[in-house]
Amino acid sequence: MTSRPRLITSIPFWILLVGSLAATVAGGWIALTKVTTMVAGLTAQNATTADVYGGQSWIVIGGALLGAGLIGLVATLALAVLRALVTPAPDVEVVEPLAFADDGDDPAVGGDTALPAEDAASEPHGSIPASPASEDGTQATPVR
Repeated sequence: MTSRPRLITSIPFWILLVGSLAATVAGGWIALTKVTTMVAGLTAQNATTADVYGGQSWIVIGGALLGAGLIGLVATLALAVLRALVTPAPDVEVVEPLAFADDGDDPAVGGDTALPAEDAASEPHGSIPASPASEDGTQATPVR
């Protein structure tokens, strides 16, 4: 299962936030300074054509930067809200391991082939278990 990093540690999130703030501040500063320069020149009646027509172009550029920055800030806020609403699935912990017991009822398996617990404990490792008796009652000897 892949896990996504937290939003606080996400580099693209911080790039979006810082870039949006920078665009908003730069666009606002450009538009505000050009508007005040143009208003002061027109009020004093000494504005040149470069101040008036060039100032309008700079105001449009500043407004575009300001708008893009505000859209980026709204996108950052929406991303943070969506990430907070979408919680990752909790990690599943196994409380108790499942125990599968072979009760020997399945005919496809062939019955119980394991030694009972008390016989398994009494048998030393490496010993050969006794062979089942043949039909005439004699014990078959194991081949070594």
